[in-house]
Amino acid sequence: MYIVHGTWYKEKIMYDVIVIGSGPGGYVAAIRAAQLGMKTAIVEKYSTLGGTCLNVGCIPSKALLDSSEHYHNAAHTFKTHGINLSSLKVDLKQMIGRKDDVVKQNVDGIQYLMKKNKIDVHHGLGSFVDKNTVKVTKEDGSSENIEGKNIIIATGSKPSTLPFIKLDKKRVITSTEALNLKEIPKHMIVIGGGVIGMELGSVYGRMGAKVSVVEYMDSLIPTMDKTMGKELQKSLKKLGFEFYLKHKVVEVENKGKEVIVKAENAKGETIELKGDYVLVSIGRRPYTDGLNAEAAGVKITDRGQVEVDEHLRTNVPNIYAIGDVVKGVMLAHKAEEEGTFVAEVIAGQKPHINYLLIPGVVYTWPEVAAVGYTEEQLKEKGIKYKAGKFPFMASGRARASMDTDGLVKVLADAETDEILGVHMIGPRTADMIAEAVVAMEFRASAEDIARMSHAHPTYTEAFKEACLAATDNRALHI
Repeated sequence: MYIVHGTWYKEKIMYDVIVIGSGPGGYVAAIRAAQLGMKTAIVEKYSTLGGTCLNVGCIPSKALLDSSEHYHNAAHTFKTHGINLSSLKVDLKQMIGRKDDVVKQNVDGIQYLMKKNKIDVHHGLGSFVDKNTVKVTKEDGSSENIEGKNIIIATGSKPSTLPFIKLDKKRVITSTEALNLKEIPKHMIVIGGGVIGMELGSVYGRMGAKVSVVEYMDSLIPTMDKTMGKELQKSLKKLGFEFYLKHKVVEVENKGKEVIVKAENAKGETIELKGDYVLVSIGRRPYTDGLNAEAAGVKITDRGQVEVDEHLRTNVPNIYAIGDVVKGVMLAHKAEEEGTFVAEVIAGQKPHINYLLIPGVVYTWPEVAAVGYTEEQLKEKGIKYKAGKFPFMASGRARASMDTDGLVKVLADAETDEILGVHMIGPRTADMIAEAVVAMEFRASAEDIARMSHAHPTYTEAFKEACLAATDNRALHI
């Protein structure tokens, strides 16, 4: 037994690395640390591993997106393919059940990886006692202390809201509740035109819900290239989406089975929307609640982020932070890269992350994917560039699959022809963007891609054609 701050605990446990949080960043950091020979523990507040991404984020949303897309195609395109169906309907309970099964398979897989890599899992709220000690408080109120030479904060993020919006989690909901609705909304009002809102709006829009989007900025997915936002808006209009861009939400009134949203346009005029569900999707905030970071002396910024240097080290030398809780885009694969990075830094290696080349994806249909600079950023920086575009309407593969919405846009340096940014909206662009990432990691030119053979017919030919278009307007099929 030993005593810390007046409380007796069991025998001390000393680890080389303790990871607080088991999302994509946390569990990857733990695995890599274990691979490098370090005695590793992971602390997770909830009963299942995987964090937001696996439990209430990336994985379940993609499961519902796939299911709803199958239904939409069955209802709208199968007849054209020569497939006739009758009495088509949505079994939402089964759809949600399949989603839950997909989640279980994934979180069980993480549990297996912890055992395989001999990583100790401690369930409970992890909080700092000091810079080397983490208190794990379990649901029953009991606790244990574990000690580590190095500690990685990977506590992730939670949905943001506006001060005047009361989330009842029944009618006024976040992305978490949107994954478990018991009925298809008649009219879903989405506050926020970003990635999460467009994905979950698509799920229910495909199944017949009216979807109205209220966005403060002048474009959908405003952090991405504006061409992508415009093209996505065109596609979603075909699902019946209504858009209120450049509108500021000023009031959300919950009347039980009806919710009223009031918003002001740029002229100060007020509009009023009435729906049965309101999805608040205005982004996410870093989550450090209960972490007690001050006990370890760790600095938290005014924005609620853990302050880190270029090595993702906090102001306390043995404590690191990764993922949504630090600066940068809130993406699962960014957190994974940082998890690997920190484990290797602790091991004395010299890893590398190029934040410019972390791709972003929106899993609507058509999908949106991008890497590198946007056209707006290049203009702002005064970088001379040339652009090449190729529409999927001109792609033989896209015509064959009836997926002709969208285009590929390639931005290349005007003098060197080096690819500076790639922006895609179309079928399977979430997978296609990897080719652009590889090309840009090796500093390829548009000419390099244009001279590479791409299998025909494939969607990836559109990337080659856009590169041809960027090199003296040489696209072949348009």
